[in-house]
Amino acid sequence: MKRKLKRSAMALFSGAVLMLAACGSNTAAPEKEEKPKEAEKQEESKTYKIGVTQIVEHPSLNAAFDGFKAALEEAGIDAEYDVQIAQGDNSANTSIANNLVSGGVDLIFANSTPSAQASASATSDIPIVFTSVTDAEGAELVESNEKPGGNVTGTVDTHPDAIPNTLKFLKNELDAKKVGMVFNSGEQNSRAQVDSIKKLIKDEGIGLEIVEASVATSADVKQAAESLVGKVDSMYTITDNTVVSALESVVSVANDNKIPMMVGEFDSVKRGGLGAYGFEYYDIGYEAGEMAVKILKGEGEPAEMPVQNPQNLKFIINKETAKAIELKIKDEWNAEDVKDLEK
Repeated sequence: MKRKLKRSAMALFSGAVLMLAACGSNTAAPEKEEKPKEAEKQEESKTYKIGVTQIVEHPSLNAAFDGFKAALEEAGIDAEYDVQIAQGDNSANTSIANNLVSGGVDLIFANSTPSAQASASATSDIPIVFTSVTDAEGAELVESNEKPGGNVTGTVDTHPDAIPNTLKFLKNELDAKKVGMVFNSGEQNSRAQVDSIKKLIKDEGIGLEIVEASVATSADVKQAAESLVGKVDSMYTITDNTVVSALESVVSVANDNKIPMMVGEFDSVKRGGLGAYGFEYYDIGYEAGEMAVKILKGEGEPAEMPVQNPQNLKFIINKETAKAIELKIKDEWNAEDVKDLEK
């Protein structure tokens, strides 16, 4: 009887030891598996702080920001945006850049040339992705478009064929001779465009004369446009942030005086400009967003990411504006109606 009890006790003891050993082996294995899963989970759930600096509010820049956000969202990036608008004030623009840097953002989205310049001056460490910039090299944002070399890269808003096509259209199709241009000479991107246009006219022998009307603020835009009446037979409004923010003032002057006005991008056609060889600002914002995704995921460095040009250049026209200035639209222009962009 005693031997049976001893055997039973030994059996129970051995079973307990085996159970403990089994439990120990079951709990040890998952710990090793859970660590990488937990690390992946933390990586996926990270919220990135994105600083957004924009020189002024107008549809083109706003559309670029919408595209940027869409690219990050579609890539599964959880982002918190600190959006600050300078409203055309360069001193405020500088303060915004400094505030974003001191706020410890993970990346800065600079929407315009002045915004990108201020950001680049404020930090050489935080990645900066720009868009709505005309001449990245001329603005000294990058060492070269092919190899930026620093903490800044992005997308430009100039297609190599846009300006040449516009000038040829003015000359050959609208029979223009004197082209009025309202722009802010204090904006590097605007000055660069005007100088490029003048050089192209001279080099290509296009036979146009540019008549300038400079402004400092959006409040000056209408008066500057009015000063061109009687001096020009056409107008060309480039992607100048100051002027585009008050575009309706130029449109009203041009249309009331039946002056055909070509513009630099599609949103300005929607707002009453006659026509443009251009692209959607949403698209270049989206492309900038794709670049930001690679940087945030550690798949690329700004220094090695080439500056990108916009894609899909096409010609669109505002038929209502053409009717208002009594301009007949020719079939050979192959122009899309601006209303088609809404579809």
